[in-house]
Amino acid sequence: MSIGLYFDEDTMRRSLVRALHSRGIDVVTALDANLIEHPDTDHLAYATSQGRVLCSSNTRDFYRLHSELLAAGKSHAGIILIAQQRYPVGDQMRRLLKLIAVRSAADMRDHVEFLSAWG
Repeated sequence: MSIGLYFDEDTMRRSLVRALHSRGIDVVTALDANLIEHPDTDHLAYATSQGRVLCSSNTRDFYRLHSELLAAGKSHAGIILIAQQRYPVGDQMRRLLKLIAVRSAADMRDHVEFLSAWG
């Protein structure tokens, strides 16, 4: 099964979302989901409820949430952590496309990927 993405408000750059949409990638943003200014837990819960992998540049908080959920025996649909300042939009898109081509939704379940590993 292919990966659907959810971009939280820290990561939802319009140019990146448009570029991914133009390549047939299923992307929903925090704006689409009416989750602007909601806590991180709401973003992860929404993404999980929709079967979407959450993408965020908020690496510290979402890695912590990932660890807490697993320790509590709970699950999520996956997290991709993006160091936004490190990569221009074109690089982010290419790395996301590589990841999506290799990983399935099942592979991402309860898993964290760092986009920096997909260069």
